[in-house]
Amino acid sequence: MYALVLIRYRAPIEQIEAATADHRAYLRTLREAGTLLASGPLDPRTGGALLLRLPEADPNALDRIRDGDPYWQRGLANYELLRWNPGLGREALDTLR
Repeated sequence: MYALVLIRYRAPIEQIEAATADHRAYLRTLREAGTLLASGPLDPRTGGALLLRLPEADPNALDRIRDGDPYWQRGLANYELLRWNPGLGREALDTLR
């Protein structure tokens, strides 16, 4: 199972930047665990996006990932959590590490 997470800032960019090091450290733990496939800011910088690989048997994994993010914990951003079943291109995604 894959998921897309759309992050939309709801705080001034100065507050976002003050929390960015902690946010990126958290994302590194997801990357090292093989959960985070890709991430980055939106253009213009109004938020960001995550591409995740989730365990099929854990329906709460996506909520836990959001809940662990410092941006969420500090009330700096809204999160749209989208479970995704890719069709075209799935083979390429399945090879990502």
